[in-house]
Amino acid sequence: MKQFIAFVKKEFYHILRDPRTMLILIGMPIVQILLFGFAISTEVKNVQTAILTSSTDVDTRHIIDRINASEYFTVKYVVHNPEELNQLFRKNKIELGIAFPAQLNRQRFDSENIQIIADATDPNLAITRGNYANGIIATAQAELQQVGIQHPSLVIHTKLLYNPQMQSAYNFVPGIMGLILMLICAMMTSISIVREKETGTMEILLVSPMNPFFVILSKAVPYFILSIFNLTTILLLSVFVLDVPISGSLGSLLGVSLLFIFVSLALGLLISCVTRTQVAAMLASGMVLMLPTIILSGIIFPIESMPKILQAITCIIPARWYIDIVRKLMIEGVPFAYVWQETGILFIMAIVLIGITTRKFKKRLD
Repeated sequence: MKQFIAFVKKEFYHILRDPRTMLILIGMPIVQILLFGFAISTEVKNVQTAILTSSTDVDTRHIIDRINASEYFTVKYVVHNPEELNQLFRKNKIELGIAFPAQLNRQRFDSENIQIIADATDPNLAITRGNYANGIIATAQAELQQVGIQHPSLVIHTKLLYNPQMQSAYNFVPGIMGLILMLICAMMTSISIVREKETGTMEILLVSPMNPFFVILSKAVPYFILSIFNLTTILLLSVFVLDVPISGSLGSLLGVSLLFIFVSLALGLLISCVTRTQVAAMLASGMVLMLPTIILSGIIFPIESMPKILQAITCIIPARWYIDIVRKLMIEGVPFAYVWQETGILFIMAIVLIGITTRKFKKRLD
């Protein structure tokens, strides 16, 4: 029995002395519970909203104030013609628009029409947002009727942009594209350098006169070409099997997708440089990348409903920007000028990741 206890103590000492094991045993559950607890939310919060109205009479102002006062909507813009509202949707600055009549006057008409316009690239979320807005407007109408003067009934119409048929494929295809390309590309390249270490051929690379940047780039090129085949397959299946049209420029979509593939490959190469075994590299690329990509990229859960700190963390997730671009180019059909900022962020990420990887590789040359 004493020998058994001695072996148990020895194992405890091994675990406690290894900071990486302690990080996995203690740190990972804490991070995961916080991530799942705060990021996974189907609630509607902080929906960026624009109001379309040509005049703000007292009744209109009251309803707008009630909408803005709720935790569900944030009125960011008040516009005066439909084209301004359309531009806000195309630039992805709003998720919901509410169009009021010229004069919401209690004494002019028997009824007034109000239109709720929702971005339906995510159909379920669009319906939820529309229902929330409908409920707030109905509550505001009831408050106006308490004044004592006869108020016309408000007839509310809902319009769904980009996906009026409410097809779920319009929502998940961009997200799945980002998830597949990120995981496949990162996992493929994450074992490329670490494999050289395990097979004993790293010494050949270390004594090679070739610049480390080109050594790293040479490992990415074959996977880049294979990833082009994956991208082509995904797009063909999306269009001809899932009936998701490419509404925007195919050339822009392909160009941005190739840039995202390069970012994913660069991330995999970085993982390969900092890990020592192929198993560790696969775990890092599969588990460490999968959860953040699924939870924090906006594939399933709206980013605006997350706490501010998690919204800031999503900015370093490459898939977040790529999914936004695909939704705009593929589903909404906007020109490339509306996605240049997201494309620029991916370009910067590619440069930073390749730079860090080259630096790490240089350290091993010393």
